[in-house]
Amino acid sequence: MARRRLRSSTVVLGGMGVLAATLTACGSDPDRRCVDPVTREELPSYECDDSSGSGTARGSYYYGGRVSGGKAKDGSFDKTAVDRGGFGSSGSGGG
Repeated sequence: MARRRLRSSTVVLGGMGVLAATLTACGSDPDRRCVDPVTREELPSYECDDSSGSGTARGSYYYGGRVSGGKAKDGSFDKTAVDRGGFGSSGSGGG
């Protein structure tokens, strides 16, 4: 009987992990990528990180959307303008 209880606990714990992962994914921030604000060319992430505070970062973060031909499309530079959506939503952002 102890063996049966162990299996039930394993199933419950596994189900809780899947539920937690699903809820975390739905509530997380939209995808972001570093993009040149003029050309919309995708850049390496260090081009957006200006940890020195000098204001010399070349790129800006672009939220949502996709990259086609090396250029960002269908997203926004404004994080709040990108609606991630929930269950049953396509999750595409506005721009």
